[in-house]
Amino acid sequence: MKFHEAMEYVASLGKFGFNFGLERIEELLGRLDNPHRKLSIIHIGGTNGKGSTTAMLAAILQEAGYRVGTFTSPHLHSYTERFRINGVNIPEESIAALISELRPHLDAMVAEGFEHPTEFEVATAVAFLYFNREKIDYLVLEVGLGGAIDSTNVAMPLLSIITNVAMDHMDYLGHTIREIAGVKAGIIKPGVPVVTAAEGEGLDVIEEVSRENNCPLIRVGQDITWEHISRSPVAQRFTIRGRVRVYENLTLHLIGRHQQVNAATAVAAAEILTELGVSISPPAVRSGLAAARWPARLEIMRREPLVIIDGAHNFAGARSLRLALEETFPGRSIVLLIGMLGDKERARVVAELAPLARAVVVTRPNSPRAGNWQELAREAKRYTPGVYVIEDISDALDKALSLAGPEELLCVTGSLYMVAEARELLI
Repeated sequence: MKFHEAMEYVASLGKFGFNFGLERIEELLGRLDNPHRKLSIIHIGGTNGKGSTTAMLAAILQEAGYRVGTFTSPHLHSYTERFRINGVNIPEESIAALISELRPHLDAMVAEGFEHPTEFEVATAVAFLYFNREKIDYLVLEVGLGGAIDSTNVAMPLLSIITNVAMDHMDYLGHTIREIAGVKAGIIKPGVPVVTAAEGEGLDVIEEVSRENNCPLIRVGQDITWEHISRSPVAQRFTIRGRVRVYENLTLHLIGRHQQVNAATAVAAAEILTELGVSISPPAVRSGLAAARWPARLEIMRREPLVIIDGAHNFAGARSLRLALEETFPGRSIVLLIGMLGDKERARVVAELAPLARAVVVTRPNSPRAGNWQELAREAKRYTPGVYVIEDISDALDKALSLAGPEELLCVTGSLYMVAEARELLI
């Protein structure tokens, strides 16, 4: 099977949709000699910040001298981005070979009366196989959706991280913070340490589940804190006060105050791993944070006009984006290019971002879940009269660039499907 054939096959699995539960992935991994049981895993869930925290922790471990795998989703430009070792994507031929190897097992499962594994379950199996065979030291494993019955939850990790809890994917996870937190807390395993930056009701639930499972719990913002020092459009500096030591004057090239929370979360995780016997020096923490990169998160793509892209696909993300724009680029006139999926809190997102903009261009994400995407325009008109509706993302980007003057800021945000396509056009 060639890479393009493997990708066509993976795309065909989309017909199985979201089908939660661990029975299929456990059966499939059992046929593969359970590669996940041979890996040292850090499991990361949460509503926002999973990818950034994964990138930071992986960079810290890499700077400490380890061979580190990351499994993340979705990808921006290539499926290979989901599977990385020390920041390098899996080779296309390796993906093709692994999917060719898996396909007979998938067919056999169906023939024996099992449900067909979903696209994400197949990706999860590919990850475990690949990283086990590559003999990595640690796998930083990002939850796909939710936690309790997400296919990654077959893992027995060294450490569980729940970045935060906010309203997202309500059709699948619940309609209250407590319900959503309960699903995300499903990655907590008996006796396994937990780090979280959750607050309020979300934190209450995580504390309850941690107590029930006799898990040490580190609360970011209470047990580990940080102090802002300075920011610029390309970096920010801050100090983190950990449980073990103080890390002064750290540099991070990810923009936005919320990334300091993610950095503190990664440092809390590194301290726990050190207590578990993993050798991570303070210089490795410092250089790892400085080296961390995570595309499409307040990423500067051009300078005149200043073009920033950010995958703020839910209300919590939009709020962090707004604060980052106001703090990092105060007084800058803004043009907004936005496209969101139909199952998101679009009115709340627009209410956060549209008041910042003198013009808004609304476009359609390239996804079956786009729904009534034009409704964003009606919401935006509540805050600014300059609203344009352009379905094609390339045309919408051209329009937004033409609207933005050389001293203005063009912010491209919303669904990662849309942001990824716009980013490719800007590269």
